[in-house]
Amino acid sequence: MRPGKRNKKLADDARPLRAWKQFHRDQLAEALVGLHRDVMGRLMEQLKARRSARELVAFIESIDWTQIDTNTRMVAVHEINTAITKLREHADPLTPIFDPLPGQPENAFRIIRKIITDSAKAGDPGAGRIPGK
Repeated sequence: MRPGKRNKKLADDARPLRAWKQFHRDQLAEALVGLHRDVMGRLMEQLKARRSARELVAFIESIDWTQIDTNTRMVAVHEINTAITKLREHADPLTPIFDPLPGQPENAFRIIRKIITDSAKAGDPGAGRIPGK
């Protein structure tokens, strides 16, 4: 492949990734000024502080996620996943994603995701429904 074509292909391949990242930045910006901005602001502070996994799980457990809308919950899960992945990459660049095998203790992200998604099942009568239907 010629260098010009290779550069065009790389630029074309990068476009969806940039759009995806921009989408998530926009979603976070909306969540930080939305109805649940206090919860999201505190969450972002927790993630920036990079405290222990136990402290993060305790913080997540302290929130009544049934009162948080689905979009904001999904933004929270994405931001938590991103922060934990960055920590894992820093600690061990070869295994940034490492989920436990069956029978092993759950990791912090899986515990947190379960807390947040279970709240959707328990407290959000519209969870899983298509808006407008």
